Amino acid sequence: MQNLQERGHLLTEQVNPNSLNLDQLSSLEFVELFNSEDQKAVAAVEKAKNQLAETIERAAERLRHGGRLFYVGAGTSGRLGVLDAAECPPTFCTPPELVQGIIAGGAGALVRSSEDLEDRSQDGEAAIAQRQITQLDVVIGITAGGTTPFVHGALSAARQRGATTIFIACVPEEQVKINVDVDIRLLTGPEVLAGSTRLKAATATKLALNIISTGVMVKLGKVYGNRMVDVAVTNQKLRDRALRILSDLTGLSREAANLLLERSGKWVKLALLMHWTGLEKEEGDRLLSEHQSNLRAAIEATKKNGEIS
Repeated sequence: MQNLQERGHLLTEQVNPNSLNLDQLSSLEFVELFNSEDQKAVAAVEKAKNQLAETIERAAERLRHGGRLFYVGAGTSGRLGVLDAAECPPTFCTPPELVQGIIAGGAGALVRSSEDLEDRSQDGEAAIAQRQITQLDVVIGITAGGTTPFVHGALSAARQRGATTIFIACVPEEQVKINVDVDIRLLTGPEVLAGSTRLKAATATKLALNIISTGVMVKLGKVYGNRMVDVAVTNQKLRDRALRILSDLTGLSREAANLLLERSGKWVKLALLMHWTGLEKEEGDRLLSEHQSNLRAAIEATKKNGEIS
């Protein structure tokens, strides 16, 4: 039977009074209105800073002990989760299974709308079972309007398995209640185009996911200072970035940095450790392994042992 549930009360479905004449605006007025409304996405993320920080801490702790991070969503929310997950391997050299995106409808839904599949909570439950989620894992459910059955089914199944559960929605708690470990509400208000949550709600969600994944990777030692020292050197652009990181941090010429990068097996983090400590590749590998691949911790250990000044 057709689902006739009324959703007009949801914040994301309400009509924005600032854009009632949207179809009568000049192009410049249109852009100015969007720019003004988009500021609310940044403000919404700022108001959720405590919950975002808690998410980073919880997720980093689980991943540090062998867990995985999953984003679950449908439509735009699902695509944003898949995008963030897909960008972790090249940025932080993580294995593809460490951060994963689950979208209602599977890979096909990334390029073709399959919004009808979001109404199947059992599919969300099945996705969790298929990936054998455990108490070590973290599952982040993303749904702008807060009601997507696929996401609720996944979160419920994940919680039953003992996983850490996070909820990201753009409606207040009183409109959609849920039992999760961390409840993140990004209250961006009604959209310029009524109900089109690919706009402000999606912008705020992307900002939040940027913060979460980058924060977790920083906690896991994937970053030194503000440099991506675990960058995967898989193309010319990334090789150039790796060489610039090495040159900037060591003072080496580009040619010398390139030789160092090759000696390290194209691993910037190991190259830096070798340069700063004088260790050979095998010794550096061992030291990083002993310190969970944390460069700063490995360097501090060599200082304590008197290996470097």
